[in-house]
Amino acid sequence: MTFANVGTLGATPGSRDELVAILTRPSADLAAAGCLRYDVGVAADHPDTVFVVELWADAESHHASLGLPSVRAAIDEAMPLLSGEMGGFRFDVVGSPLEGGS
Repeated sequence: MTFANVGTLGATPGSRDELVAILTRPSADLAAAGCLRYDVGVAADHPDTVFVVELWADAESHHASLGLPSVRAAIDEAMPLLSGEMGGFRFDVVGSPLEGGS
């Protein structure tokens, strides 16, 4: 079942764009690990927040990806740019009006 991880990452003042650059680097490892979609966004009314929407083949694929060397390196690089303010939620996707049907 498709797994969704939706979250916000607080960036230290002035470092949002640098954080976005790290999060949007192309990564074949993510696709190979079961990542179906990884979208990064920003909003003008939240200048120090990065929004991330991830879709995974399943929760286990997401969890396993956190152990990949390339993912660990990106996390280590991003950590100094984070303010510590984080939020979000996770859920199993049960359907979509854009898929299936006859």
